[in-house]
Amino acid sequence: MSDQPAYRLENLTVAVGSRVVLDLPAFEVVHGEVLCLVGPPGSGKSTLLRILAGLDSPNAGVAWLRGQRFDRKAPATLKRTVTLMFQRPLLLTGTVRSNVGYGLRLRGVSDWRAKAMTMLERVHLKHLADRPATAISGGEAQLVALARALAFGPEVLLLDEPTNNLDPARVALVEEVVLADHQERGTTVVWATHNHFQARRVGDRVALLLEGKVIETAPATEFFECPCDLRTAAFVQGKMVY
Repeated sequence: MSDQPAYRLENLTVAVGSRVVLDLPAFEVVHGEVLCLVGPPGSGKSTLLRILAGLDSPNAGVAWLRGQRFDRKAPATLKRTVTLMFQRPLLLTGTVRSNVGYGLRLRGVSDWRAKAMTMLERVHLKHLADRPATAISGGEAQLVALARALAFGPEVLLLDEPTNNLDPARVALVEEVVLADHQERGTTVVWATHNHFQARRVGDRVALLLEGKVIETAPATEFFECPCDLRTAAFVQGKMVY
């Protein structure tokens, strides 16, 4: 993990009508870290991920990725280094294998089928390669979406509640696969989760969002054992925080 920022956000705000849903005067994601975003529903986690993915542009302020301005108008070559896995998997028609290989095919990778099979093996779904993607379970679809997200080796992996509604065995598998990829390739990971235990297991750092603002960011152990902000302490203790 480098001390250099992968992302730097400056005076960034996102508003829907008169409501400000994200207000970040200064925020950084360190290159090569796993940063977990925690907070109650509506706190701004998904909005922040969409900004980091270049899917949305802020109403004010700037997001920088590796020193380049990053928003909806960013160059496609830069956007292709980032992938966002949504909370609800969006699978295409066709087989499971073709779904996993979709990004590889777009990039002209000739051996996409072999690479897709390697990724399916990694998520324990090789036996479903030729099955229609519409004929698999929700948990299987989530693993297929993860395999697709990792298949082309993104520099930045953004995860929006990727283990929501998964059974414990699949939660463990997702964490194992993501962290293995992170270790192998130095991937920068930003992981939104409502699960305190998961954030502590997987995060290098943890950031608490409330009403679109980052309340506290700290190394995972410090965040959970000795938070500086009273709102963070209340959140860690399972209390309602607004």
